[in-house]
Amino acid sequence: MTAFLVSYTDRWSVRAGGQIAVKVSSPGGDYQADLVRIRSADPNPSGPGMIFEDVPAAFAATYPGRAQAIHNGSYGLVALDGLVLPREWTLTVRVQPWLLDGQTQAVLSLLGGKGLSLHVTAEGTELSVGNARCRVTAPMLQRRWYELRVICDGKLLRLVQTALTQDWGVNGSGQAQLSAIIDPPTVLLLAAAPVAGGYGDHFNGRLEHPMLLKGTTQAGAPLQPGEVIAWWDFSLDIPTQKISDRGPHQRHGELVNMPPRAMRGSSWTGDVLKWTEAPEQYAAVHFHDDDLYDCGWQTDFTFRVPAGLPSGVYGIRLRSGGELDIVPVFVLPPPGTATAKVAILFPTYTYQVYANFERDNFDEAFRARRAAWGVYPHHPAEHKEFGLSTYNFHRDGSGVGFSSLRRPVLTFRAGQMAYVDPKGSGLRHFPADMHLAAWLDAMGIAWDAITDHDLEREGEALLSRYACVLTGTHPEYQSLGTLNAVRDWLSAGGRLAYMGGNGFYWRVAVSDAVPDTLELRRTEGGTRAWAAEPGEYYHAFDAGYGGLWRRQDRTPQSLVGVGFTAQGRFEGSYYRRMPDSYAPDLAWIFAGLGEEDIGGFGFSGGGAAGFELDRADSVLGTPPNARLLARSEGHQAHFGVTLEDLLVPVAYALPGNAPDPLIRADMVYFETAKGGAVFSTGSITFCGSLPWNNFDNPISTLLRNVVTRFMA
Repeated sequence: MTAFLVSYTDRWSVRAGGQIAVKVSSPGGDYQADLVRIRSADPNPSGPGMIFEDVPAAFAATYPGRAQAIHNGSYGLVALDGLVLPREWTLTVRVQPWLLDGQTQAVLSLLGGKGLSLHVTAEGTELSVGNARCRVTAPMLQRRWYELRVICDGKLLRLVQTALTQDWGVNGSGQAQLSAIIDPPTVLLLAAAPVAGGYGDHFNGRLEHPMLLKGTTQAGAPLQPGEVIAWWDFSLDIPTQKISDRGPHQRHGELVNMPPRAMRGSSWTGDVLKWTEAPEQYAAVHFHDDDLYDCGWQTDFTFRVPAGLPSGVYGIRLRSGGELDIVPVFVLPPPGTATAKVAILFPTYTYQVYANFERDNFDEAFRARRAAWGVYPHHPAEHKEFGLSTYNFHRDGSGVGFSSLRRPVLTFRAGQMAYVDPKGSGLRHFPADMHLAAWLDAMGIAWDAITDHDLEREGEALLSRYACVLTGTHPEYQSLGTLNAVRDWLSAGGRLAYMGGNGFYWRVAVSDAVPDTLELRRTEGGTRAWAAEPGEYYHAFDAGYGGLWRRQDRTPQSLVGVGFTAQGRFEGSYYRRMPDSYAPDLAWIFAGLGEEDIGGFGFSGGGAAGFELDRADSVLGTPPNARLLARSEGHQAHFGVTLEDLLVPVAYALPGNAPDPLIRADMVYFETAKGGAVFSTGSITFCGSLPWNNFDNPISTLLRNVVTRFMA
C-alpha cells in the first residue's frame, strides 16, 4: 500500500470538452480535490515562485480516502481449466537466471489443488509438491542457459537440470526425484509463485519455451507428432503481451507488468541481429521483480473539462491533513481548433522516459534544500514501488527499457527539484519548461498547450494551426511519428523555436497493443545510462532500430540546425554574438540588445548556455543558409564531448590542454520554404534565464523579438 497521498490520471493531456480519470491513494483518510492553473513551478525563493491560480471545477469536493495497492513484478498467467494430463507427462522450460542473490525465485507453478512449483537459487533447482520437495544440487550461474524438466511416470516426479552452455570447471547438470502426483492443473504461473495477497518470489531472468508433453521425454529429444499438449512459444506475438499456445488445446495467456520481449534466447547464434528475421532465436521473455506497467487503481472521480476552459497547464490539487499532491494536466483547445497563434510543445515523451528517475544525488544537501524551499517532498529514491525510470537498472543489472504512464510519476510535479544548484533552482523537465510558460504570460503572449502524446495522435495537423511553436528545454526522445510530424510541418512552412539542448536525440517506440507505454533500446553510441545487449537493438513494439536518430541519418542538425555536442555538470555560461548577428537583415532578432555577451545569468546553472549543449555542423546536416547568431564560451573544465563524436579515448583527442572546439552551444537561425523558419538556442539551460530580473533581461528581449516576428 502507498504510504502517502499520491495520484495519477489515465492520460496527461485532454482537449477541452473531454474528460480525464483521476486515481488517488489516500491512506490518511478523506481528501479534498479541486482545480488550479499552474502558472509557474519554480520553488526557488529567489525565482519566479510557485504560482497556482484557483479555477472552479465541477469535481471539487471531499472524497473518502483509501490506500490503493501496487503490485510490482512481472509474470505470465495462463488458464488451464479443463486441460487433462495423461498418466505420463513431461513439463519443460528453458531458464537463464540473471540475479542469484541467495533468494529463492519461482520459475513456474502449476496451480490447482495439489500443484507443483519450480524454484531456482545459485545452488540449483528445487521442485515442490505441497510440503514434499527435492533439489538438484548442480550449481547455476548467472546469464547461462539451462533446461529444466519435470518428468512424471505416474508414480514419481523426476527433476532434471541440464546446462545448455559449457562452463569449464562447473557441472551445471543434475537430477533428483520426488514421490508425488499432482492434481489436474487449473493455472500455469510463470516467473512467480502464489503468496498472501497475490504473487511473489518473482524470477529475475529469462524464460523460454515452457511446454507440456505427453510421455516421459528426455532432454535433447526432438519433438514427435502428437507429443505436444501445450507449447507456449514466446517467439509469437512479440509486439504484444499475449502468450500463445501452439498446442492443440490453445490455452493462451498473458504477460503482466510488461516484461521485455524480443530477447535473445538459448538458440541465438549471432548471425541474425533483427528479431523479425529469425523470431525463433528471440523466443525469450525477461522477467524482473521490479517491473511495473499498470497499478490498476480504481478511479476516484472524473475531471470533465468544460469546452470553454482556456488551454494551458492545470493541476488537480488533492489535500488531506498536511499532505498535498498536485497532478499536472495539459488542457488543449477543443478538437480541430487553436485559440492562440503560439503553442508550447511540451516534451511529454521525455518526461515519461525520465519518469521516477532515481538520481544519485539524493543526499543530505538535497534533503536540506528540499526542506528549506518546501519543494515537492517525495523522491523516487525513497519510493521505488512506483516503478523505475529508463535511466535506472533493474535489480538484476539489466537496463530498464519501458516506461508507463499508468502509475504515479513523482518527477512530474511542480516544484520537483533535480539538482542542488548553487547558482539557481536546479530544475529539469516539467518544472524547467514552466519557465517558458511563465515568460509567455509575463510578455502578454497568448499560448496553447500541446504535447508529444497529442502530436503522436494527430500528426502534422496539430502543429499546422499555429504561427509559431516553441519546444520545451529538452525534447530528447522522439518516436517516428513525432519526428516525422515536426519535419513535415517545417517543410510546409512552420516556424519553430527550439528552446533547449540535446533534443531529437533518441528513438522511442509506441504501441497500440500496450498503450501508454514507451519502449527504449539504448543501442550503439550515444551518452547512455545503460547499453542494450548485443543483438537486442530492435524494438519489440515496432521492430524499428533503436538508439540515436543520428545513427539512422535523422540528425537533429538536419531538422533544427544544431545537435547534441557536449555535456557537463548543471552549470551555465554565456553566449558571444557572432558576425552574422550584425547583418542588417537580422537586426530584428537583436533589436534592443547591445554588443555585450548574452546570458551570463539565470535560474538554471547560472547561465543561458549550459549543462547540455548543441552545435551546428554542416557535415551532420545543418542547412547551408543557417546563420550563426551566437556561440557560447567559458565552459567549465568538467564539460566533455558527446561519446558519438569520439573515435579514440578522450586523452588522445586533443594535444595538451587545448580547448575542445566541440564544447559549445550554437544559436542559429534559418529560413525554410513557404515562409517557414527555425530559431535554435542550442542549450538546455536557456529558458532558466528568461525569468531573471523579473523577465527584464537580454535573453528575454531576444526571444520576444523572435516570437513576435514568428507570430507575424
